[in-house]
Amino acid sequence: MAQKFANGRWVQEGFLDNRVAGTVVGQVVFAGIGAVDFFLQGDFKTDIAGKVIRFRNSRFEDEDMAVHVLGDMENPQLGRAYLISFDPHPNLMPHPYVEWFSQNQEHYRFELSPGDAWIAQAAELEAIDRESRRIRTSYTNLVPTPPLVDSDLEGE
Repeated sequence: MAQKFANGRWVQEGFLDNRVAGTVVGQVVFAGIGAVDFFLQGDFKTDIAGKVIRFRNSRFEDEDMAVHVLGDMENPQLGRAYLISFDPHPNLMPHPYVEWFSQNQEHYRFELSPGDAWIAQAAELEAIDRESRRIRTSYTNLVPTPPLVDSDLEGE
């Protein structure tokens, strides 16, 4: 079963950058543990592919229980993007959805309310560019080769 971060409440804010095809880098701030770097293989879904997204959770709760549940979460999160989209399912109202698998096959996901995420604007990109470069430089050699494929995830 996927870790859902208390139905998304424990996700405070962050960004994810898919401007380099085949990779998603970024940083997410979680309740109890703070900022976590991300370097995932894969891409956003077509609705936001090749973009940088930012988010700030209007339902964020910094609960004491978060550190007990999330305290052993790996930082950085290295693995594979599974589904990252603003419109993840045709039968649901569009909303930000982020799902990934870590290198250790931990399955994570969070959903946010519509309006809690947006495509980053030019004025926001300067700070994001510095962080994206830092993350790519720091973790490129730690990403598995060859890339994970869906068959690697069977049995989840």
